[in-house]
Amino acid sequence: MKYEKKQPGRRMLLRIAAGIGAAATVRLIAAEPAAAPTGPAAAPRPPVAAGPPAAGPPAAAPRRPSAYRLQPMVGRAAEAAPRRRPALPPVRTRPFEELPELGHAMVLTFDDGPDPVYTPQILATLRRHQVHAMFFLCGEMADDNQDLVRAIAEDGHVIGNHSWTHPLMTGLTRAEARDEIERTSEVIRRTAGDAPLWFRAPYGAWNRNVFEIGAELNLEPMAWTVDTLDWETPGTDAIISRVLDGAAPGVVVLSHDAGGNRSQTVEALPQYLPRLIDQGYRLTVPYRT
Repeated sequence: MKYEKKQPGRRMLLRIAAGIGAAATVRLIAAEPAAAPTGPAAAPRPPVAAGPPAAGPPAAAPRRPSAYRLQPMVGRAAEAAPRRRPALPPVRTRPFEELPELGHAMVLTFDDGPDPVYTPQILATLRRHQVHAMFFLCGEMADDNQDLVRAIAEDGHVIGNHSWTHPLMTGLTRAEARDEIERTSEVIRRTAGDAPLWFRAPYGAWNRNVFEIGAELNLEPMAWTVDTLDWETPGTDAIISRVLDGAAPGVVVLSHDAGGNRSQTVEALPQYLPRLIDQGYRLTVPYRT
C-alpha cells in the first residue's frame, strides 16, 4: 500500500466479522482425483460465536449441493481456467474462511499489493516451488504497478479484489463502497485481461452492503483461516510457526506483500513452503466455474 499499514482495533473488527451471520460453502473439486470428496453446501450455516476467524476451521454444519462448483487451478491458470464467467453468486452473509473440499491442500493468500519491492520476491519463491497463490490487490497499487499485475496473472495465480484504497468498508456509504470495489475490478480487468471473481474486505470488516455489492459485481467474499499477523512484524520465526501450527486441509493463510515492511514475510515463505510440501500438502487455489 501507499501507507504503513496500521490496524487499530483489528481484533475487534475480526470479532465483528465472525459474528455477522451464516457462512456458505460451495462445492470444490480437488486437483488430484483421489482427493476429490463429495461437495458441501452453498447454503448458509447458523451464526457462530464471535471470535477471530483465524482461530481455525469453523464448526461443521449440514450442507446442501452448490449452484456452481469451485475447482483448484492446475498448471498455468491462464491455460487451465475456463474463460466463461460464472453466474452471479448469491448474496452471502459471511465470507469463506476455509476451503475443505480441496482435500489435503492449503491456499496461500497475499494482500495489499502489488508492491515493487516485495511482490517480485514472493513470485520468485512461488515459481521456484511451482506453487500458485491468491493475490488480493488494492486498486491504487495495481494501477501504479501494472507490470506486476500482469506478472501475477502470467504466473497462473488468482487475482482478487481488495478495494481501491484499503478503507474500513463498514464506514463507507453504499456508493463509496461500490466505487472502491468497482474501480479495483476494472483496473484488474484492464490490466490482467479478466475481472476478479473474489473480494476480501480490508481488516476483515464486512456488512450487508459489502456482500450485496460484491454479489452484484460477480465477486465471492474470501476471508481466511490462519492469520500470520505479519503486519505486526513479529519476526520471521513467528510467521513460520503460525503457518505450520495452523496447517490443516482446506486452510486459507493470510499474509501481506505490501502495506509496510514485508521483508519478514518474504524471508518466511521459502522456509515454511517446502516444509508444507514435505508434509504432503498441495498449495493450490480455487477457481469458479
